[in-house]
Formats: sequence, C-alpha cells, structure tokens
Amino acid sequence: MDVRHKKVLLKGANMEKQTRFYIYRLFLAAFLILLLFIELGVSFYLIHRRIPSKLYFFAGKEQWIDFGMPATGEVKTVSGGNKSNISQGDVKIDLSVPFQLKYQEQEDYSMNVRLFGILPIKKVDIHVINDCELIPMGTTIGIYMHSEGVLIVGLAEFETGDGEKVSPSQSLLKSGDYVIAVNGEPVNEKEELIQRIESCEGEELSLTVRRGKERIIVSVKPKRNINGEYKAGIWVRDNFQGVGTLTFVDENGRFGALGHGIADADTGLIVEADGGSLYETKIVGLKRGVRGEPGEMTGRIVYENNKILGEVTENSMRGVYGRCKESVYENEKKNAIPICLKQDIKIGKAFILCALEDEPEAYEVEITAVHTEHDNVNRGIELRVTDERLLQITGGIVQGMSGSPIIQNGRLVGAVTHVLVNTPEKGYGIFIENMLE
Repeated sequence: MDVRHKKVLLKGANMEKQTRFYIYRLFLAAFLILLLFIELGVSFYLIHRRIPSKLYFFAGKEQWIDFGMPATGEVKTVSGGNKSNISQGDVKIDLSVPFQLKYQEQEDYSMNVRLFGILPIKKVDIHVINDCELIPMGTTIGIYMHSEGVLIVGLAEFETGDGEKVSPSQSLLKSGDYVIAVNGEPVNEKEELIQRIESCEGEELSLTVRRGKERIIVSVKPKRNINGEYKAGIWVRDNFQGVGTLTFVDENGRFGALGHGIADADTGLIVEADGGSLYETKIVGLKRGVRGEPGEMTGRIVYENNKILGEVTENSMRGVYGRCKESVYENEKKNAIPICLKQDIKIGKAFILCALEDEPEAYEVEITAVHTEHDNVNRGIELRVTDERLLQITGGIVQGMSGSPIIQNGRLVGAVTHVLVNTPEKGYGIFIENMLE
C-alpha cells in the first residue's frame, strides 16, 4: 500500500469520525432542547395550577403572599385609582420570594403572571374588599324551593288508543328545559301545565321554553293515551326540597347555606329557583357512613307557617341564599367572627359546626390540603374528621352536613360540601370568599 492510499484511508476515517461526532452533537442538542421544553411545560403547568385566577385582599391590611414560583407579576389598577402602596402604572413583583401588598380602600386590580419574567401564563383578578364578620350557624334546616317555570326532567313514550306508541315531544324538548308559557300565557306550576295539555283538544301547543340562557318557541301536538287523555310525553317537576346545614348569617339577616346548589335528582342540573322558604327541621334518623356507602342525616321538615325560618332568593353552585328572620340569629350575634381568605388558611387543626340533634356543636377536623386554584369551586378545601365523638356517631361526614361552617383560629374559612364515599372520614369544603361572591 503506497503512502497516497494510506492518506486517503486516514482522511476517510477522520471524516467518518467527524460525521459521527457531529451527529452525536446534534442528538445531544436536540435532547437538551427537548428537556428544556419539558421543563418549561412542567413549570408552566405547575405555576398555572398553583396561582389562583382570583384573589381577595382586605382593605387597609398588610398581607404577605408567598407563591415561591420562578415568575413575575405585573400589577396594575383596573378602575384607574391609586389607593394602595402600588405606584401609578404597572409594578413588577418577583413571585419567587415572599412579597407584601397593602390596599387602602376597595378597588380592583389585575396581575399578569409571566414565567421567568418572559412567557405569559395567566391573569389574576385582585379584588380588595372590606373585612367583615359573619355568624357561623351550623343549624339543620329544611329547604323548599319553586323552580322558575316548570322543569322537564325527562321524555316519555306512551301508547295511544289504537295501540300506536308515540312520544310527541321527542326531538323537540329535552331534560333541563323550563316551560315558562303555553300559547303565550305564563305557567308556574306543573298542575297548570298538565291541565293546559289535557284540555288542548288535540290542537298544537306553542310552548315558550327557557333552555340555558336562550328562550325558544317549540310547537308540540299532544296525543291521546289509552285512557283518552291528551299527553305531551314529558315528565315535569316544579318544586324541590331537601335537608342541609345553615352556614352563616350576616348582621342584616342574609344567610348562606349548603356550600353547593340544590340540583334536580334526574337531570343533575342546578335548579333555577323562583323563591322558596327555610323551614325548621327535626333530625329523626342518622345513618352512619362506611367505606363505599355514604351516611345520611334524615330530617323531618315541618311545613307549617310558624316554622318558617326565612325566604330563599337564590340557588347557585356556591350555595343557597336568602334572608332569615331575626329570631333565627338575634341570640347568636355575639358569636360573629371574621372571615379568613383562602391564602391565609393553614394546613392543620380546625373545627366544624353541625347539629346531630337539636343544637350545633363544634367537632375537630384537620385541614389536609388547600387548593387555591381548583376546577371545582366546591372542593377548594380538603379535610379529615379527627374528632372521636363524631367518628363514632357518623363515621365522618354524612349527607345533611353540607354547609357546616369550617372555623380555624377563630375565623370562618368555609363550609363542608362533599364526602369522599370510599373514605367517609374525609371530605371537601368551599372557601367562604366563594360563598360570598
């Protein structure tokens, strides 16, 4: 082999070696870039989940916030005022270290959060409110509500006199619709709607229906059933009742209860209330909760005029609201306590108020987790019953305890909303600030 041939081989070997090294460097660079994107994605997700979309602060009070996140926040006023320790214009805050804010008066702000000060993550709405005191109740109550219109809970098929199976409302109406008028005339009770259908003489009816936020007109032609009665093939309901716990009353008699709305058992939708009443309720039975089967407090609602405790004006996903009689809370005014914002709730010991018999009692629980940003507003607080008395009697949290006030360090932090079916000693709660929205 001559020298020239050796040089060619050596050159080829070096080029092959350089090519392999270059490819290796490309793969390494791609791997590092992939790791960087994964880290950014994980950081983005964690920050987005841990930083709440909405924050409340008390006017005139200094408050420390510690997100501990590699991000910055740009705070600015929404209403254009300047009543805080924030100067005019945007102010940048390092969210990786504790920071202090103080707002002098009620006002709204917004904070744009950026990962590493560069990538926009989310906008946080900041609301400054006056501190207030509420009376924690824990009283068992009966709730009776009328729906706004007549709720359709299902469609039905029936047989006519000649043996034909029909469903006149199929594909026209659906569960969750509210019938609010027939041929332009308002209807509020199911008996009234049924009577209008039965007396139609086979004529087509024009139904005004509320479907979500829309109002639509639906034409339905009832048919005679085997008994000769005109039917539209719908199951309807116009009133709802249940047993729960009164959470709080303010100095003006406005109350909040349950910590979640009353939903229709068939449709699962929150009932759109058109008024109702709170009634005195007697606990007549208590089923202990066990793993896989929730317990239940059974109450007897006393439907008498002299047993009415107040009126219901609103039913929402955050609770049932209205105004109660002064006699319900006049002796409890001395027990009013401040509220606690979600960022101030601590992991650890707390109490719930609930009435297993006549009068509410305090039972010890442990707050095990606080989710300041949660998809389900009714599950911001995780708690576990630690009181041996309550565990022995109920096994933990049972149906009927929804709305039981949660108190920590002398402040009202929220209300019990749900039980974990497989672990009845554990449950969820809603933040009091969400109930007050």
